Amino acid sequence: MEDVQKPAPRRVRIDHRQVRALAHPLRTRLLGALRVTGASTATTLAELLDTNTGATSYHLRQLAEVGLVVEEPDRGSGRQRWWRAAHDVTSWENTDFDDDPDARAAVEWLQTEQVRLFVEHAERWFAVRDQWSTEWRDAFGMSDVFLTIPATRLKELQAELLQILQRYHAEADPDAPDAEQVQVVLASHPLLMGQKR
Repeated sequence: MEDVQKPAPRRVRIDHRQVRALAHPLRTRLLGALRVTGASTATTLAELLDTNTGATSYHLRQLAEVGLVVEEPDRGSGRQRWWRAAHDVTSWENTDFDDDPDARAAVEWLQTEQVRLFVEHAERWFAVRDQWSTEWRDAFGMSDVFLTIPATRLKELQAELLQILQRYHAEADPDAPDAEQVQVVLASHPLLMGQKR
């Protein structure tokens, strides 16, 4: 069998306009849904996210205005429009928005929303984990490691771990027997125990 290489993930380092547009609960959910499920219509996304088609259409257009989603005109028929995420990976540095208080507030909201969604997903998993096989229950989990390292080494560590995750993503076969969609979260935070900087 021929080894077919997946294309490299499409990336964007978001700018001030994009982060402000993305700092909205439905918009973050829409972009996430398009990345997980692939191209879709506003109607299908509204059903998936338990909202209405009008709101979904409006917010998809707002995301398109800043280049985070794009329309697929060849797939639509009549008034039905198909949308897809313009990028597979969104990134930024926390200091990218230091000169713009509105963008900084938007990225702070976005990071808080990511943590909230992670907790929500974890709670949904805990509620149904007994319905999964022992193999999957043992495969899922969390771990942490406490390190004392300089910021440059922490950035190196994150980059190396991200490369490993991207390699696994590129090698993933969704048609493999017993394959499931999973989310792996990479996070690092200071260990704040009464310390002040």
